[in-house]
Amino acid sequence: MGRFLALFHGAADEAGKADLTEQQQTEFINAWASWAQANEKAIVDPGAPLNAKKLVTAQGVEDVTDSLTGYTIVEAGSHDEAVQIFSGHPHLGLFAGNSIAVLECPPPPGAP
Repeated sequence: MGRFLALFHGAADEAGKADLTEQQQTEFINAWASWAQANEKAIVDPGAPLNAKKLVTAQGVEDVTDSLTGYTIVEAGSHDEAVQIFSGHPHLGLFAGNSIAVLECPPPPGAP
């Protein structure tokens, strides 16, 4: 089994997010919970929203705004299997243009 990091990218701007009704928000949260329950055996870390962001470089630290909205970590038999886990995720249907990047996280060299 390998580990995979899913990074959720949101396409909505603040105005678009504000347009979501309370019912739409509730339906989305319920759909997310159903997805998590259906995939609970694969989920290692359910993740969290990604809010205040800072970029650290050799030149210093700066505030960053990007499309990353959250993450989840799963275990799967292959990269394709991990991608399949996220193919029906409700995040993809919340706003046009939303996406999920699924990245393989191999163990560091020399790790047991």
